[in-house]
Parts: sequence; structure tokens; C-alpha cells
Amino acid sequence: MNAREAYPAKAISVAEKPAKRWIWILSSVVFFAVVVLNRVQVPTSGTWDIHVFAKINAVINSLVSLLLLRGLFTAKAGRWKAHKNTMLAAMVLSVLFLVSYILHHLFAGDTRFGGEGAIKVIYYLILFTHIILAGGSLPFILLTAYRGLSAHYPAHRKMAKRLWPVWFYVSVTGVVVYLLISPYY
Repeated sequence: MNAREAYPAKAISVAEKPAKRWIWILSSVVFFAVVVLNRVQVPTSGTWDIHVFAKINAVINSLVSLLLLRGLFTAKAGRWKAHKNTMLAAMVLSVLFLVSYILHHLFAGDTRFGGEGAIKVIYYLILFTHIILAGGSLPFILLTAYRGLSAHYPAHRKMAKRLWPVWFYVSVTGVVVYLLISPYY
């Protein structure tokens, strides 16, 4: 086979229905866990930097952004094994991000943005779109991954073309939100 191997088309199977159900259940559990745990704050001794998790989140989001770019380029080049490994790495890092995000909010709570004027409007616009898209994209990321891993390539490709920009936006704006809020920690 050449460097740009064609992948075979495979029809979406009956197994997708229960997979979708589990994807939506998992996505709902994650969403509600984030919402509930965002309302809880665990007191700390104050001897360590409780915002270390926010820094970790920014690094993870940066790495996910780079992996998403690599995933796009490997797919366009037809390097399917590299694409699969890259996207799985992006998903693993996203899970680590979620754990770190929850830990940050458990220990640090919410931080109020201290900027004024246009920067405040820009910050809240970015934050709002980031939160909505992050919360709403999880089930579609999981479904896209399921379709790729179960060799439903045409459906995977169709979803990925629409979802990739959303996931990339969420990962990049996660870093931007951190850079804008971090002076107020």
C-alpha cells in the first residue's frame, strides 16, 4: 500500500445504538459531576499552591491543541495509525485535564476576573463560548472516536470534519482563559 492508504468503508452497525446510549450516559455523568463538584470546595492547609492544577490544565490544553493539529495533518496525509495514536493521546490528555480541572475547582473554588472594560467583555465572551462548547462536545467526541475505532470511517470522517474545529477551539480557548484569569489567582 502507498503512504496514503485508503480505508475501507463499513456500514454503521446495530452495535452503535447501545454504544450511543453509553456515550450519552457517560457524558451526562461527567457533566453533572463537573457541575456538582464545581459547587464544593475542600479546605487546604495553605502550604501549597492550590492553583497548580490550573497551570497543569493550561499545559494539558496546549498539548491537546498540538495533538489535534497533528491528528488533522496525519489524517490528511492518510497516515491512519499515526492519526489513531495521536487522537487517542489527545483523548487521554483530555481525561487527565478533566481530573485536574475538578481538583482545581475542589481546592481553589472560583476566581473572579479582575479586568475592566473591553478585556472583561472579551474574557467573558471567550469563557462563555468555551464552557458551552466544552460541555456540549464530549458526547460527540466520544461518538466520533467510537466510529473511528469501530471502522465506521465515512461516518467518523463526516463527524470529525465538523467536530475538530470545536474541540480545537475549546483546547485553545482553555489556554487563553487561563492566561487571562491567572493574574487574579
